Amino acid sequence: MELMDVINARRSVRAYKPDAVEKSKIEKIIAAAVQAPTGMNQQPWVFGVIQDAAVLDDYSERTRQFLLSKVGEWEWLAGYADYFANPEFNVFYHAPALVVIYAKNASPLATTDCTLAAENMMLAACELGLGSCWIGFSAFVLNTPEVKRELGIPEGYVAVAPIIVGYPAGPIPAPEKNPPEVMYWK
Repeated sequence: MELMDVINARRSVRAYKPDAVEKSKIEKIIAAAVQAPTGMNQQPWVFGVIQDAAVLDDYSERTRQFLLSKVGEWEWLAGYADYFANPEFNVFYHAPALVVIYAKNASPLATTDCTLAAENMMLAACELGLGSCWIGFSAFVLNTPEVKRELGIPEGYVAVAPIIVGYPAGPIPAPEKNPPEVMYWK
């Protein structure tokens, strides 16, 4: 695929086949992630991969319960209340893999750098026939001391980009995009 074809084809996928993602494909998308630009070439990222369905289901449920507890407190969550109240809702949409990009230092650019790595990873996944979706809600739980201990994540590291990956269950319609708004061109 040409680069613009991949950019135009990439979608946030929320329905997956149960098929496992091959280790070689996960390695390829992580290899693409580390090619992202970074401020001062800091390369502040480290990756975690979860393919164990029971672990994914556990972290999904913890995330759902946490968010449900915050619905009344955080107004911006109100639109999601029905999702979080549904015990069948899976935050990871039953994807067979989760790749988490962690910032391993407190550089002021680390979050941006990890975000750039995430986009590279999602584009590479698309090019390999995989779907992906950034599940930002899960960072609340992935960044708790308890989960960090369970996963062996050092204290100062921060989960920036939790990305689910898998084979899409079907075609993903392209949402209509607004044309670019160019505020100035001098």
